[in-house]
Amino acid sequence: MRFALALLLCLTLPAHAEGFLTRLLNKPVPGGVAVIDLGNDANAPRARYDGKPVLVVREDDQRWIAIVGIPLTVKAGQQSLDIDGQSSSFRVAPRTYREQRITLKNKRQVNPNPDDLKRIQRELDEQTQAYRQFSPRQPSNLLFDKPVNGPLSSPFGLRRFFNGEERNSHSGLDFAAKAGTPIKAPAAGKVILTGNYFFNGNTVFVDHGQGLISMFCHLSQIGVKVGDELSRGAVLGKVGSSGRATGPHLHWNVSLNDARVDPSIFIGAFKP
Repeated sequence: MRFALALLLCLTLPAHAEGFLTRLLNKPVPGGVAVIDLGNDANAPRARYDGKPVLVVREDDQRWIAIVGIPLTVKAGQQSLDIDGQSSSFRVAPRTYREQRITLKNKRQVNPNPDDLKRIQRELDEQTQAYRQFSPRQPSNLLFDKPVNGPLSSPFGLRRFFNGEERNSHSGLDFAAKAGTPIKAPAAGKVILTGNYFFNGNTVFVDHGQGLISMFCHLSQIGVKVGDELSRGAVLGKVGSSGRATGPHLHWNVSLNDARVDPSIFIGAFKP
């Protein structure tokens, strides 16, 4: 009888208990993160998703895991991950995001003129290149600190309408904070891009390692330069309302394998 009970438990329990990182980060929805078990080989496997390299870390000194960013545009269903040339599938669950309607006095920030469009394309190319960087460094931490002490305002993924016209979904997380509030690095990293952009205003990109990138925008002041190495908690700038903003706040993007994902996952504030 005892043997039968023990056998039943072996068959029904998972092969291993989920580690802290898996419990924190595994939110496999459009705009979310999928954590994939890669086994316990001595060397780190190499993983790619949609042709792009993926963050791989050791969890609990036991096994390797891939931490995969899922674009907002991905439909619910099966997705494929390449692991050292072998295909492995994972499932993306559905998620519905609500709408947000914003009125802007500056009509050019809704319908830019031809000169604006040239500037926007040039700036988009710069930022796309930054998002696609993949450095070998391991992230210092994956449970991030909040970059500012302030309540969350606009959540990630909102379908946004400016002056009644639909534009790109909200690709980051907004914090309500007073102008001049210090913005701190949520994890150690290297500054890879700064600039003043048409939509984003004063902006800082920080590479935390292996395709994990933070972007901070609408700053009133940039306090770092490209090439600076930031420790966790280092001040990188101050909250403002530059660019397309209706008032002072911090907009924070998190990108994994060039996919913008919900930053709330990394601060333990994700809500299904």
